[in-house]
Amino acid sequence: MIVIGAVLLTRFANWAGARVERRIDARALVTDGAVRSETTKHRHAVVQVLTWVTLVLVYCVAVMLVLRRLGVPLTGIVAPATVLGVALGFGAQRIVQDVLAGFFMVAERQYGFGDLVRLVVQGSPTAITGTVEEVTLRITRVRTPNGEVVITPNGQIVQVVNLSRDWARAVINVPIPSSVDVATVTDVLTEVGVDAYADEALHGLLLDEPTVMGVESLDLDQFKVQIVARTLPGKQFEVGRALRARISGALLRAGIHIPAVLDTAPPTAS
Repeated sequence: MIVIGAVLLTRFANWAGARVERRIDARALVTDGAVRSETTKHRHAVVQVLTWVTLVLVYCVAVMLVLRRLGVPLTGIVAPATVLGVALGFGAQRIVQDVLAGFFMVAERQYGFGDLVRLVVQGSPTAITGTVEEVTLRITRVRTPNGEVVITPNGQIVQVVNLSRDWARAVINVPIPSSVDVATVTDVLTEVGVDAYADEALHGLLLDEPTVMGVESLDLDQFKVQIVARTLPGKQFEVGRALRARISGALLRAGIHIPAVLDTAPPTAS
């Protein structure tokens, strides 16, 4: 009966957690269908962590009750358990580190469910970029743009770059031949920004009109003009692709030949 009760309690905890997450998603769609708010993402992470903690507590209590029911003297195993606990403590330092890192991650709201993040993991030569699908006190599960699922212990995460926090930027460096007048290019790019902000498909993703920042760099045969667009969190890649297509067409219509592929600076988020 104790085992059956533990199984039922864990299933109820999973069901309750999933139900709460669905209600959070439904409320987020009503209030903000374009992008999850920071509060929604944090609530998702807290629900997942509480569900995981509940499962651990239920299993631990069930094991203690079963041992007591079988007549195993719990007081007699205190001393061996202490020695075993010390031994496990040295061997389970990594687990304790993961749990503590997960606790501070959730408490400090570093990222949450649905965030687009770039994780620098200890021992990994490359950073992991993807969307957070699950957060617990021990692990973080991220799905990459290629569809791969990467599960990382929280204690191994050295640095977190949140690409979907509050707002983001799409930064595009446009290469222009040195024979072209800078003022002409600026006028063309400014018109592209105005048209993009007036477009119904992009207006909901942009926070304001894309801005031409001016000449970013000079080379022997070309210079680069930078255009920056503030977007909703996580939408900088979509906006960047749309702007590059519009910039290429506008420059060709103006008789300006692009000497190289548009250079896109690493997207940022704030």
